Amino acid sequence: MGQTEDFEAERPRLVAIAGRVLGDRAEAEDVVQQAWLRLHGTDAEIESLPAWLTTVTTRLCLDRLRSRTPVPVEEVEELGPGDTVPDPADDVALADTVGLALHVVLDRLSPRERVAFVLHDSFGFEFPTIAAVLDTTPAAARKLASRARAKVAQPVPEDRLADWEVVDAFMAAARNGDFDRLLRLLAPDAVVSADDAAIAAGTPRQIEGRDEVATFFNGSAQAALPVFVGDRPATAWFHLGEARVVFDFSVGDGLVRAITFRAAPDVLAQVVRRDGGRPRG
Repeated sequence: MGQTEDFEAERPRLVAIAGRVLGDRAEAEDVVQQAWLRLHGTDAEIESLPAWLTTVTTRLCLDRLRSRTPVPVEEVEELGPGDTVPDPADDVALADTVGLALHVVLDRLSPRERVAFVLHDSFGFEFPTIAAVLDTTPAAARKLASRARAKVAQPVPEDRLADWEVVDAFMAAARNGDFDRLLRLLAPDAVVSADDAAIAAGTPRQIEGRDEVATFFNGSAQAALPVFVGDRPATAWFHLGEARVVFDFSVGDGLVRAITFRAAPDVLAQVVRRDGGRPRG
């Protein structure tokens, strides 16, 4: 096969890596196309095309991640004497089992932590290979992945996901039609209900069970915006600049346990737009 055919054979794998690192399918496709342009323009002798493409794609992802991070994040380059981090999941692909944390907590990681974690835990790359991609040592690459894993696993209370992160992750999954992610974000006994004003506006009165709630929201709520209702993170459907229906969430242990549609005037009067976990200024 020629160079084009070789690249196309690698494309699905590269898109999968870039998509997991960046968390955005469209951006992943763009990065992989950039890798193709790099390949097309290089005169260097390439011993292993899969390895070369993996390195180029991952480094392009690093550039994208760094552009999202305006303040440099201090990262470990070498292990100091006696400085070790437990690595209990070396033989387990933790990234495929952490559910919500995989999609949300990844955004809290530094770019290099994120790359080391995804390449090792999701795709099984060895640390010497990851070290070559990150231009560091295998020991430092291992520590980056371990620190990332600790954050993803949420071993301490201060690293637990905030309720607003759960709400926003749920709504992103709804808009993107990510049914599997919706299921992971919902408690088994999740329920949707509504007040009389919301029912009059056309919302369902009651939906019970994880599958049924996920089915209802899958691909929907395209126009909902993040808000606070009092001190609770929620979302709301707006019309002509005014909140018309609030999606009031009950979150516990990182899962959506209940959503109540509210349209009563006293509730709508409490609605404040928000950016993440802060009121919108």
